[in-house]
Amino acid sequence: MTNLDNLKYVNQPIMKSDAMSLVTGKPVYLDDVAPKDCLIVKVLRSPHANAIIENINTTIASKVPGIEAIFTYQDVSQKRFTMAGQTYPEPSPYDRLILDKHVRYVGDPVAIVAGENEQAVDRALKLIKVQYQVLEPLLDFRKSKDNKILVHPEDTWRSLAPVGADNKRNLCACGSEGEGDVDEVLKNCDVVVEGTYHTKACQQAMMEPFCTYCYMDTYNRLNIISSTQIVFHVRRIVAHALDISQSKIRVTKPRIGGGFGAKQTVVAEVFPAFVTYKTGKPSKMIFTRTECQIASTPRHEMEVSVRIGATKEGKIQAIDVYTLSNTGAYGEHGPTTVGLSGHKSIPLYRGLKAFKFAYDVVYTNVMSAGAYRGYGATQGIFAVESAVNELASKLNIDPVKLREMNLVKEGDVMPAYYGETATSCTLDRCVARCKEMIGWDEKYPARDMGNGKIRSVGMAMAMQGSGITCVDVGSATLKLNDEGIYTLSISSADMGTGCDTILAQIAAEVLMCPLENISVIAADTDATPYDSGSYASSTTYVTGKAVEKTALGLISKIKAFGANMLKCSIDDVDFDGKSVINMHTNESVSLNDIAVSSMCGATQSLQHTESNSMPSSPPPFMAGMVEIELDKETGHVEILDYCAVVDCGTPINPNLARVQTEGGIVQGIGMALYEDVTYNKKGVLAENSFMQYKVPSRLDMGKLRVEFANSYEQSGPFGAKSIGEIVINTPSPALAHAIYNATGVWFKELPITSEKIAMALLNKQK
Repeated sequence: MTNLDNLKYVNQPIMKSDAMSLVTGKPVYLDDVAPKDCLIVKVLRSPHANAIIENINTTIASKVPGIEAIFTYQDVSQKRFTMAGQTYPEPSPYDRLILDKHVRYVGDPVAIVAGENEQAVDRALKLIKVQYQVLEPLLDFRKSKDNKILVHPEDTWRSLAPVGADNKRNLCACGSEGEGDVDEVLKNCDVVVEGTYHTKACQQAMMEPFCTYCYMDTYNRLNIISSTQIVFHVRRIVAHALDISQSKIRVTKPRIGGGFGAKQTVVAEVFPAFVTYKTGKPSKMIFTRTECQIASTPRHEMEVSVRIGATKEGKIQAIDVYTLSNTGAYGEHGPTTVGLSGHKSIPLYRGLKAFKFAYDVVYTNVMSAGAYRGYGATQGIFAVESAVNELASKLNIDPVKLREMNLVKEGDVMPAYYGETATSCTLDRCVARCKEMIGWDEKYPARDMGNGKIRSVGMAMAMQGSGITCVDVGSATLKLNDEGIYTLSISSADMGTGCDTILAQIAAEVLMCPLENISVIAADTDATPYDSGSYASSTTYVTGKAVEKTALGLISKIKAFGANMLKCSIDDVDFDGKSVINMHTNESVSLNDIAVSSMCGATQSLQHTESNSMPSSPPPFMAGMVEIELDKETGHVEILDYCAVVDCGTPINPNLARVQTEGGIVQGIGMALYEDVTYNKKGVLAENSFMQYKVPSRLDMGKLRVEFANSYEQSGPFGAKSIGEIVINTPSPALAHAIYNATGVWFKELPITSEKIAMALLNKQK
């Protein structure tokens, strides 16, 4: 284990490198850097949830002054693709066209309009005449499997991976796995809890909408500048959609104004890319907030059925999870999100005699889902942790004590987590410290305040992963420049997480140089080495390790170069960050002199690149406890205190880890209490703006307190694991638990609004 006390940059609260530019309003985002004279691109969207386009007339719309081009399904490639930003071959099915004759949800693109200004484009959109054959939509995901209405009846639909997909059954994926005989073990348990938990399709609600700018360069290559987490995947997906070579495309990104997984899908990129490729002119597409709400990639709606059995003493014997996931009209991320609902919830508990996890992912005629922080684990943990809390209530055992008896510990093999071993785990410490912070023993379960209000507490645990094993790739290039400074080239996308700063901290620590001597170039498919992208909680663990390996490799080259200048063997020299020193003679050559010498008649390049893909994905762990005050008359829930303790290994930057945790908790609070989506019988989404779709503000957060119970993950850079996603997973089950302790009612559907609470209390009194 590295002595963290001796580290200069790692485990230090260093300010983000772009912080001042962002807070002072410097022009860093896509709409700031895109030229003002490029074509404006918008799409006409379907008013029907399921329809066939019989005729589309663009003649009048094309005559609007300033309109450059209008494209319909007749103008695009008929080669199907997926918009999911995943490593090829993608598990997500190839079920999309840029524009399709068959529209499958309210908001599905019907035509692309490009014009010189927004006013002309908006006018043209209104003048396009479309005749539809309206079909009956399939809106209830519980009725989708083997329904006579097929969302994707086309023969050109295909799945590249064996994920149990079958478009003729409305299945995007299905599967099951387990160990032992769950039914038999449950039959012999003293207490069994069963429940079905429903989570809605929450929106990422990032501040910057989906936006892309495209142009053709001097070499007639399509350049795409996009607010994306996945530059290399964008290049492949757009090339596939346009049916051109990837060598004809370059993708870069500016600063990103939030992603949370939404920008792990190619939501906006194909449309301006198609316009620029066809017209040769620069183009730009920026989604409206309404489009972000009705035509993006929210969290997958899931219904998770759980059975948990235990002895009367509280030892959990078996867990059975079945997940029904609604992928919507298209299958982006459908086969992969669902796995986390079981793989990241069941393994929280050790020593099971049996477990089973089964799932179906189905198509419906609503907006397609995608990646959102937590990526399926959030839904599964809400279900399993709520069931465990109910189990504790039935057994009349303190839920903290029940978890202390059953939680996974360091060294445990986790059969439901791909058989991996918990090589680093301080979950027990997380729970103990969280209990102490919130004053659990004094406050559990509830206290009647005598004024119509009740104060209560609730808890939950969570785990996530650190990248996708043997799939995710992180790469880095380090180059020694004049004056002995370095350039770090990476392709991970900083979307506000601070990964540019974190990865520079790792490089500076290894190279023993000031942090300001590391300049970062990020996410350019022409200039930076291949990286899967910023998703799956992979950046610090996977790409961070690549940076560490790269820095060590560059040091070896610097030592060899310095030894040659000193006319001695590389075995005779050492490097202290400033000079290469002959340990026998104390002769030295400075890093600056080495850099200058390497640029004059040298045959060695002082540059090094490493790629990294990990055979394991060590989970970060977390405990969360909440204290609420509930008004029995109105059902209003006020959060008084939220305590979180996280095991993310070694936090490379504790300040950034803390704000990641705080932000994730707030998003989890929104999912639990406020954020709702409702469709009418025609498939129209009601919550199409922030006026209707309620996300928590600073006033709704209460007091957030975050601490870290550090473990040390040997396989990670300086002992680090991930933190990006786990932090969203505890609020919904913890809040459901606290609301039960205040009301005696278990709420198994999110969000748990004040109206639902008030009506439940009213019905309870009858």
